[in-house]
Amino acid sequence: MSEPSADTTKRQGSWRSLLLWVLLALLLRWQVVEPRWIPSGSMLPTLQLQDRILVEKLRPRLDRVRHQPLPLNSIVVFRVPEQLVQAGYDPDAALIKRVVGRPGDLLEVRDGRLWRNGDAVAEPWLGEEISYAMAPITVPEKELWVMGDNRNASLDSHLWGPLPEADVIGTAILRYWPFSRFGPIRFSQQDALVTKSTAAIGSGA
Repeated sequence: MSEPSADTTKRQGSWRSLLLWVLLALLLRWQVVEPRWIPSGSMLPTLQLQDRILVEKLRPRLDRVRHQPLPLNSIVVFRVPEQLVQAGYDPDAALIKRVVGRPGDLLEVRDGRLWRNGDAVAEPWLGEEISYAMAPITVPEKELWVMGDNRNASLDSHLWGPLPEADVIGTAILRYWPFSRFGPIRFSQQDALVTKSTAAIGSGA
C-alpha cells in the first residue's frame, strides 16, 4: 500500500482541527457561555427588545456547590417554573429576571416600592413606581425571589412564587448587540427612554 500524500495528511489535519474547534465551541455554549436574545419587554429599561446578550453558566453551579445564593441584583436566566408550564407556557423556553431576594429575606411591595427586611430597596433601574401590592413573604431555603425591571408588566415571582436555585441556567453578563450599547449589562438612563411592552428569552445569537 502507498503512504498518504503530504496533501492528504494536511487535509486530514485541517479537518481534525476544525472538528476540535467545533466541539470546543459547542462545549463553551452548553457548559460555559450561551448567547441569548430578548424577545419581550419584562426587563425594560435595562434590557431592550431584540438585545443580544451572553449568559454565563458556571457561577450558579459553583455557588450551589458552595451552598451560597447568587448575589442580589444578579440578572438570571432560568427554566420556566412548573406553575407556568401547567398553565400552558412553553417548557422549553427560558425567562430572565433580576434577583431581589435570597433565602431568609423578608420581602414586601407597598407604597410603590420593594421592601427587603424592613428597608426600602433602592432600584435605580426601575422606570416607574410599582403599581401593585405584595404581602410580606419570606424567601424559602434554596430558592430565590426574582422580578422583572419592568415591574408592572412582568410575569415574575410576585405572581408565581419563589424560584428554585437549581432552575437557574446562568447569569446575564454582557450585551453584544446592538453595538451602540455593547458592554456589561447595567442600568443606564438612556435605556429608560424606551417604550415599555411583557417574558421569555430566546436562545441563539
